[in-house]
Amino acid sequence: MSGTPARTAETATAAEVVCLGESMVTFLPSQPGRLADVPSFGRGIGGAESNVACALAAAGHRTAWVSRVGADGFGDHLVEAIAGYGVDTSAVRRDPDRPTGIYFRTATDRATEVHEVAYYRAGSAASAMSPDNVPYEALPAARVLHLSGITAALSADCLALLHDLTAPRPDRPLISFDVNHRPGLWRDADAAPGVLLDLARRCDLVFVGEDEAEEAWQVRGAEAIRAALPEPAVLVVKRGGAGARVFSRADGTDAVDGTDGADGTDGADTVTTVPALRVDVVAPVGAGDAFAAGFLSATLRALPVRDRIRHGHLMAAAVLTVPGDLTGPPARAHADALAALDDDAWGRLRLGPGWTGHDQEVRTT
Repeated sequence: MSGTPARTAETATAAEVVCLGESMVTFLPSQPGRLADVPSFGRGIGGAESNVACALAAAGHRTAWVSRVGADGFGDHLVEAIAGYGVDTSAVRRDPDRPTGIYFRTATDRATEVHEVAYYRAGSAASAMSPDNVPYEALPAARVLHLSGITAALSADCLALLHDLTAPRPDRPLISFDVNHRPGLWRDADAAPGVLLDLARRCDLVFVGEDEAEEAWQVRGAEAIRAALPEPAVLVVKRGGAGARVFSRADGTDAVDGTDGADGTDGADTVTTVPALRVDVVAPVGAGDAFAAGFLSATLRALPVRDRIRHGHLMAAAVLTVPGDLTGPPARAHADALAALDDDAWGRLRLGPGWTGHDQEVRTT
């Protein structure tokens, strides 16, 4: 790694998972309607990688978030809010010359044409992340380094950072990568598909949706996506309402400890498919990040691949049944009990608001 400082005993035990990427202050509308008509907004936080870090910390894992924020009040809020979930933010750097990114969104469904998001992130502190200014000492100590394609879109320096972090080396942690194709973020939209495909091929564990793979790479279906991405030891294909399909070599049990990394296609795949849960959705935001957190949590615990997918679905269901991007996950014993259900009982589950708490709403039909 470029300019890698010496590791210390403190950083060597700091985190199981390090998540690197931009987080922004999010302004959430006080009522439905066009942005032009909303009279006031509440303040929250949003960022794919920090969402994963917060969810994992809430699930009992040691996590750290690495990023840059402005030397401003919004930066203060981000660091304090994310640290409030139990995430180590000591590697977050303050930029005196660039602001913290912010964005506004409407209350309507992101999947509809009426949903609006207004980003104010161009020239943000996080967009200046590079191999020369990110504190690398915290990264090799982690068992997992979680990244996303969003970072690659922010600037040439951010892309250089991801290339450096995903380069093969003996001491690198397992690299988890969520493709997160966001066409609107790329200045060179034509370059995005090739960049994302190249980065994904360099990683050990990759999350990608069937819809974004078709949009970015004109590849349709889980098997075709695996053919396009043979290198990762574990490939998680999210299929919306159809659930998720995972392609894993050596059944995925060595996905954190003992893996050789993304070094080729040796070994036959084990293919595991788990249907999605039926969920009474309150707000369809944050589910992808929550799924990744649930899958990573179960991976860190060396659970079977089927249970890793189920924990991903359960963590996503926790977020889908609340208004915001983040929420407390179900207690581990509760989630483990649900993940252990037989296929018939799993298929009859229906989760609604409050199901993760003491007044659980866990129904079967």
